Amino acid sequence: MIAMRMLIDGEFIESSSKETIGIKNPATGEFIDSVPLGNSDDVGRAVDAAEKAFDDWSAMVPRERGKILFKAAQIVRERARGLAEILTSEQGKPYKEARDEVLGFANVLEYYNGISASLQGGFVPLASDRYCMVLKQPVGVCGAIIPWNVPAILMGWKVGPALVTGNTMVLKPSSTSPLTDLSLASILTEAGLPKGVLNVVTGHGQAVGEPLVTNSKVRKISFTGSTETGMRIKELTSGSLKRITLELGGSDPMIVCDDVDIDTAVEGAVRGRFYNCGQTCTAVKRLFVFESIAEEYIRKLSSRISGLKVGNGMNKDVDIGPLNNYDQREKMISQMKRVRENNEGIVVTGGKIPEGPQYDNGFFYTPTLVRDVIKDSVLLKEEVFGPILPVVVVKDLDEAIELANDTRYGLGASVWTRDIKKATYATARLQSGIVWINQHTKAPADVPFGGIKDSGLGRENGLDSLYEYQEIKTVMVNV
Repeated sequence: MIAMRMLIDGEFIESSSKETIGIKNPATGEFIDSVPLGNSDDVGRAVDAAEKAFDDWSAMVPRERGKILFKAAQIVRERARGLAEILTSEQGKPYKEARDEVLGFANVLEYYNGISASLQGGFVPLASDRYCMVLKQPVGVCGAIIPWNVPAILMGWKVGPALVTGNTMVLKPSSTSPLTDLSLASILTEAGLPKGVLNVVTGHGQAVGEPLVTNSKVRKISFTGSTETGMRIKELTSGSLKRITLELGGSDPMIVCDDVDIDTAVEGAVRGRFYNCGQTCTAVKRLFVFESIAEEYIRKLSSRISGLKVGNGMNKDVDIGPLNNYDQREKMISQMKRVRENNEGIVVTGGKIPEGPQYDNGFFYTPTLVRDVIKDSVLLKEEVFGPILPVVVVKDLDEAIELANDTRYGLGASVWTRDIKKATYATARLQSGIVWINQHTKAPADVPFGGIKDSGLGRENGLDSLYEYQEIKTVMVNV
C-alpha cells in the first residue's frame, strides 16, 4: 500500500499542504487509508516534472515504450488479487468485478503494446523529385481526470494511448477511490517508466482538477465524469486551443423486441443495469419492451432482480455491493421519492435501503425495478447512476426509438432482436455513440468508445484514441 503519498517526478511524496483525505470502505464505513490533499502547487510541480520528462520519453522508439506497458501489465496480472481487494475496499464493487476490472487494465496496456510497433507516419510521392512525409508526433503534457466508479479501467484508457504515443501525463484520481490508481502508477514505475512520465496528484476537483485543466503547459485534457463537470472543463478551456476529450454521462436505452429469447434478454438487462451497483456510464438506464411480451418479461425480470444478493463486496456470494458514497445513495433516495410522490411509475421490487445490521454503516440500496414509468419521469429525464431500472412498455420499434432518443444524452444503446433488419433499422436511427446488438456495456480496448450530444467529445480506445494524443506534421521535400 502506498497511501499518504502522491507520485511526482518518480517519487511518492506528501502534499505541500501536509493535509490528507481519509478513504473509507463504502460497505462498512471503516477508515482504510488516507492520501494527500493536493493543491495547485502540487499540480504545478507535477506538470513541470512531466514537461521535463517529455523530450526523452517522446524520443524513445514507440516499441520500447510499449515494452514498458507490457511489463507493467504482466506485474498487474501477477498481483491481481491484492489490487482487486484494494479496489473493492475503496470503491465497494464485488471482488469478482474488481478483479475483472484490474485484469481489464492489464488488457488495455497489452493492446497498446501490441500496436506500438505499428505507430508510424506516411509517405506521399508528389513527383519524380518531390515527396511528402506525414509525421505523427505527441501532443506534449497531458492531464487525465479519473472518476470513482471504474478507476482502474479508465486509468488504462487514458494512460495507455497517451504514453505509447510519447506523451507525458499528470493524473488526478477520484478523492474517494484513489488507492487503486496510485497502486497501478507504482507498478508502471516499477516496470521501468522513467521518472516524470506519469505523475499522480490526489485531492479534490476544485483544488487539483481545475489547476490541472487551466495550466498552460498542459496541451490536452481527458476527463471522465458528469456532464456538468465536463461543461465546466469546456468553459475553463474555452480561452485556449488545448485538446479535450470528454466522456460524460449517459442514459442508455435497452430495446427488447418481441422476437427475442426472453430469458437471454432478462439476463442482459440484469447484467447491464446492476453491474457495479448501476454506477456505470453505459449501464442500461431505460428499458423499453414490446407490449406483446411485456408481462412475461417483467415478471421474469422482477424475479431475477429480487433474488440478487446485496452486501459487502468481499463476500463471495454477493451480487451487488454498496454505492460508492453517501451523496450517491441520497440521489437514489431522492429520485425514488419523486417517483412515488408524483405517481411516475409502479415499484415492482426494491426501492429502499436494505434492513439488517450488516447494512447499517454502508451505502447500500436494494436493486429496484419500476414499471409503467411515465414519459416525464425523473427516471427517464435524469441520469440514474445507481441500481434503479425503469421499464416502459411500447407498441413497436418506432415508438421505442422515439422514446430512446428523447434525452440530452447519447452515449450507448442496445437492441435485442433476432431480426437483422430490425437491428439495422434501429442502429441507423438511434442517437448514440455506441450501439450494441443483443448485448450491452461491452467496451473492449480495440474499438472506439464515446458519445454524442451531452455525453461527450472525442473517443477513447482503439486506433481512434491515438489521434487524440498526436499532432500531424506535414513535411514537403524537394530534392
